[in-house]
Amino acid sequence: MTLIHSRRSLLLASLACMADIANAQSPVRRMPVIFIGHGSPMNAISDNPFTRALRAWGAALPRPTAILSVSAHWLTPGQTLVTVDDKPKTIHDFGGFPRELHEMQYPAPGAPAIAREAALRVKQSITQGSDQWGLDHGTWSVLHHLFPKADIPVFQLSIDYDRPGAFHHAVGRDLSALRDKGVLIMGSGNVVHNLRATDRNAPVGLTASRPWAQAFDDAFKSALAGRDDKALMNYTRLPGAEMAVGTPDHYYPVLYALGAAAPNEVAKTTFEAFHSGTLSMRCLQFG
Repeated sequence: MTLIHSRRSLLLASLACMADIANAQSPVRRMPVIFIGHGSPMNAISDNPFTRALRAWGAALPRPTAILSVSAHWLTPGQTLVTVDDKPKTIHDFGGFPRELHEMQYPAPGAPAIAREAALRVKQSITQGSDQWGLDHGTWSVLHHLFPKADIPVFQLSIDYDRPGAFHHAVGRDLSALRDKGVLIMGSGNVVHNLRATDRNAPVGLTASRPWAQAFDDAFKSALAGRDDKALMNYTRLPGAEMAVGTPDHYYPVLYALGAAAPNEVAKTTFEAFHSGTLSMRCLQFG
């Protein structure tokens, strides 16, 4: 064992010991794992079936001690980072939207201690703390509806964009123990996401406007029902993948959720629809 890994193991054991003492005094409930198809930033200021479903979902979820978000909008090729800010800033990582959206804030506190523990739990690569990010719209635009009071600590884990699907699933598995500490693990992206092939005037519905989008979403749903995680990690082999996942940034977050879920946990679909014809808004809960 190298010195760096020895130190990591000792620190992790120390953190686990302190957490066990705290849990003995105040037991916490094992949290579910969720995945949200977040869609357009406009959903943050919209009242529609999707945002109403998020509000009802948030009211039904047990209250977390902290929220770990893996958003499609924090990509760090070659490394994995975790936010360690006390007060993470609200990032408006988009353009061309109404002033109301650009002025929105989600002033949730950070969770530096649990974020550092999360970094130590990732065995797939060295994971470091960062204060150079915050909460991007993949996180705050949905938490605004799930937990509108912004009073639950939130931190983000970045996506190493150079890695294959199996890596992201494995990182989710590494983080799954945080569920027993009251941490809600949330992936935020879209199962089908290709902004160059949307039909902006298409009505919201359960059926996609393009066959490839429907084929991929159906294949994903079928593999998920059988918890065929291997097929979902090898998503490029699913029908319609070339168009449905032209770039995997919005798909990878669902793999973190799958990894954090126990193999025997069945996914509950909490919302499904297509926005802009081909954008799958599928949302899931495990546990």
